[in-house]
Amino acid sequence: MTRLLRRLDEGDREAFGELAPLVYEELRGIAGAHFRHERPGHTIQPTALVHEAYLRLAAKEPPRWHDRAHFYRAAATVMRSILVNHARDRRRLKREAGIELLPLDEAMAAYESRAIDLIALDEAVERLAVRDAGQANLVELRFFAGLSIDETAAVLGVSPRAVDTDWKLARGWLLRELKSE
Repeated sequence: MTRLLRRLDEGDREAFGELAPLVYEELRGIAGAHFRHERPGHTIQPTALVHEAYLRLAAKEPPRWHDRAHFYRAAATVMRSILVNHARDRRRLKREAGIELLPLDEAMAAYESRAIDLIALDEAVERLAVRDAGQANLVELRFFAGLSIDETAAVLGVSPRAVDTDWKLARGWLLRELKSE
């Protein structure tokens, strides 16, 4: 995979087609993990999320991913963007239809059930990125890409213990931010 990413970095667009089969199942697994905790009847399906993310990644000119970790961080960011945009669209449609959204309860405690306001979380992650870009990246990988502690550690090239510690710090910070809203 790293070899293909280097070819892409050198301008070989054909390498993107060769990359697809290598990353598709892993991206599908990431999306599937995210949707296992989503509300029933979600209008975006995991396969559609993966396809949209891959199309957006392919559209980058030129794509510049130096290694596997860099690619998966980019994929997590794109998936986050897709999900947040979808949530914003749903909120807008509900507002136009006169349906009021329920307030965010128990902020990050709701992470386990994914009953969270993705827009508020996205805005909080943006603020976190200003404070600590690494922790914001960790939130993208854990929450938006659905990676486990071990998977996140592998992507970031750090120990699972370091990921777990930073995850707890990031969650605590986000919890305070989201409760203040």
